[in-house]
Amino acid sequence: MKNNLRYIIEGLVIIFSIFLSFYFEDVRKDKEDFNTKNELVEDLITSLEDDLSQIENLINILQDSEKNIMEILNDIDSNHNNLSDIEAIKTLLQIEVGFSFFPKDGIFEQLISTGTFELINNNELKRVLLEMFNHQKERNYATSNEIDSFNKEFRLKFLKNFRVRFNYNSYDGEFYGSRSLNNFVFNKQFYLSNDFYGEMSLAQNYANMYMRLLKDIQKSYESANSLSIEEIKKQE
Repeated sequence: MKNNLRYIIEGLVIIFSIFLSFYFEDVRKDKEDFNTKNELVEDLITSLEDDLSQIENLINILQDSEKNIMEILNDIDSNHNNLSDIEAIKTLLQIEVGFSFFPKDGIFEQLISTGTFELINNNELKRVLLEMFNHQKERNYATSNEIDSFNKEFRLKFLKNFRVRFNYNSYDGEFYGSRSLNNFVFNKQFYLSNDFYGEMSLAQNYANMYMRLLKDIQKSYESANSLSIEEIKKQE
């Protein structure tokens, strides 16, 4: 009886020790996952701020482009009496509706792949991040592809019909460098045509459409950024 009791006690001690080791391992793993989540959220804040800077630069480019488009349309409406030939060409060179927003989604993907996304306490932050990197991301790519296709054809028509040659400085500008006019042959007939007027109007429409999308994305990023900062502060 005594031997049996001893074996039972020893067995219980072993089982208890095993369960205890599992418990401490779970605690250690939970703490490790928690720290990983916080580190990724801190990295996410930096990534969101970089993207917000990119969005702001794109919006500024589109606003300037819309202003230049209006100058061209007003000049065409005046039968090309508002701008000189060279002023019109230089204004056209400054129109750019083909720059796209490329979000930095690597940190979000890490949150998902490591399973630490579910450790985020703020449900609103999780909702906003899912909206940004799923629905809004798809909208952005779909709209960007459509505008890129238009911009390619628009730029080709402009260069062909005005025989424009320019110098390119790849180190200037926020994104892809800048152009400066070298020489051109002004095609007034094409400039005043319904075809070109329609192209300019469509470019204005795309600029406004993409600005609206970027402003919607900007609001989501600002919300995600403030919620991420709040998430970190609550854990301190």
